[in-house]
Formats: sequence, C-alpha cells, structure tokens
Amino acid sequence: MEEEEDQLVNSPRRILSLNQEASEVHGTNPCEVYGFVGSISIVVATVVFLIWAYVPDKFLESLGIYYYYPSKYWAMAMPMYLMVTLLLALVFYIGLNFMSTSTTTSFNTLFDEYSREDVDFLSLMKNGDDRPIDPISDIDITRINDLMFDSHLAK
Repeated sequence: MEEEEDQLVNSPRRILSLNQEASEVHGTNPCEVYGFVGSISIVVATVVFLIWAYVPDKFLESLGIYYYYPSKYWAMAMPMYLMVTLLLALVFYIGLNFMSTSTTTSFNTLFDEYSREDVDFLSLMKNGDDRPIDPISDIDITRINDLMFDSHLAK
C-alpha cells in the first residue's frame, strides 16, 4: 500500500500514476470519444456525398442502388440552401446588433454606470505634498473634440 502511494505524482489537474493498474481506472474521456467519432463521421459523409455527386447515374444503376439515393438536383441545391441560410443568419445577426445599438445622439454612447469623471487633486493637496498618480477616469468628450478637431491645438 505504501509503495503505491510513493508512485503517485500530484499534479494540479489530476493525480498521475506511475503504476499501470492505477492509470487504467480513469479510462478515456467521453468528450474525446464523441469528438473522434464525430470527425470520422463527417469525413465519411463528405466522401459519400462527393461520390454520389460526381459519379454518373449509369454507374450507380449498374451497382443496383438506383432507388436508394436522391436526385442529383440536391447535390447542388443543398449546399446552396446551406450557404443562403448562413448568409441570411449573418445579415440577421448584424441587423439585430444595429437595432440594439443606441443612436449617435444618445447620451448612453457617452456615459454609463461605469463612467468616472476626472477629479482635480491639485486643489485638495497641501503645499509640499508629493503629487499622487491620478486615478483612472474618462476623458471628457469636449476635450477630445478640442484635441482632434481644433486646428491650433492639434499642432
């Protein structure tokens, strides 16, 4: 028993074992198995789709699977429907974001519950005190406009 405890290595994520018997208890993670099976299934489905789309109908009839697959119309229609659906979803998402955004004239674009006004510490200080670092605060929009658009301040 004590020899087994000596062979266990502590890790922040899990207990690693140098003993083969103890490591077999954990097994594989189900998410890894589902991911592996899903990726293999996607590859197989893509290969079957491409074979169905590009192989001529006469060859498929000679194999005897004429009645078991849909018409070739769907080889072009389904990818197109999927692309149009994704494009419409993107347009809908962008439109929803535009609808939920405040107008440019709204004060909600300038101030919110986390806004902090600039505090002047120089008036609160006594003579001879060291100047502290100013706390984080928002820059007033009029100051930004003056710096950006006033020609004699910009130079």
